[in-house]
Amino acid sequence: MPRVLLLGIDPRAVPGMDGAAIRAALDQELARFSEHAIDASMTLIPLDESADAPESAVVAALSEASWDVVVIGGGIRKPDPLLPLFEQVVNLVRRHAPKAAIAFNTSGGDSVEAAQRWL
Repeated sequence: MPRVLLLGIDPRAVPGMDGAAIRAALDQELARFSEHAIDASMTLIPLDESADAPESAVVAALSEASWDVVVIGGGIRKPDPLLPLFEQVVNLVRRHAPKAAIAFNTSGGDSVEAAQRWL
């Protein structure tokens, strides 16, 4: 069974967002992977004052398993102020999961399709 890791921003850490509703939608997408016989896990990166928090969360998740695909969510990629975090995440995936393909979703609702492009 293929293994996929989803990396995204913890929606509860983003001011002005309904973190609970977004988290519920992300959990629904995560559950959709099993319908496609894909073992998936999700790590939501905290956005706090600790400079080490994002790196620690990503490295811990990447070290949990041998991943076939790592999907990097739009919440990490799209906001211009998070460009340094996006670069950091891509380089951490390259370093800690060198055999994994890297995929990008367009929203929290098409992560399965993003992963399937590389499986």
